[in-house]
Amino acid sequence: MPEPKSRRRGALLEQAILDAAWAELRDVGYARFTIEAVANRAGTSKPVIYRRWAGRAELVFAAWGNQAPVQHFLPDSGTLRGDLLALFEKISRRAGMMMNEVIAGVMSEAFQHPELAALLRDRLTNAPIGDVVRRIVQRGVDRGEIPPVELSQRVARLPFDLIRNDLTLCGKSLPGDAIAELVDEVYLPLLRGLAAD
Repeated sequence: MPEPKSRRRGALLEQAILDAAWAELRDVGYARFTIEAVANRAGTSKPVIYRRWAGRAELVFAAWGNQAPVQHFLPDSGTLRGDLLALFEKISRRAGMMMNEVIAGVMSEAFQHPELAALLRDRLTNAPIGDVVRRIVQRGVDRGEIPPVELSQRVARLPFDLIRNDLTLCGKSLPGDAIAELVDEVYLPLLRGLAAD
């Protein structure tokens, strides 16, 4: 006699839903993505999903963010440049892995679905990468590599914007020399200029 299945709860259930949502998005795209299909795939119910996410747009972005989070990544090479190189490399790998037809589809759908466009703007504007960049720069300040500098939201998320722009043009993760150029010729000079002001 088969043993009864134990009910998943908490983080285990949430992870199953996020995995199911990503798989559904990958298989059918945002236009045909439904909460019902995700519930079936995850072996749960629609009300369980709606208790956690208000709708499909929120669930899609939660699944997207779950794929390769960067907010807990904090390199420690001993230098500001080394830490920035490691961060840009991580962003490039993560974005390269995800800048495929799934994300392209979600981004194109944002033009047709106002709720998705609003969430996309919020996600890009308030990405957790800003906090990581601020901590890396502050360690550079603490080590005496640059004077104290206050990073606006735009400057803090610029590493992600720079990588995203290059990925849009190239369609793949950036090689090491391109990452070094972005750090040495764009981001470090910007930080030094802001610190000098």
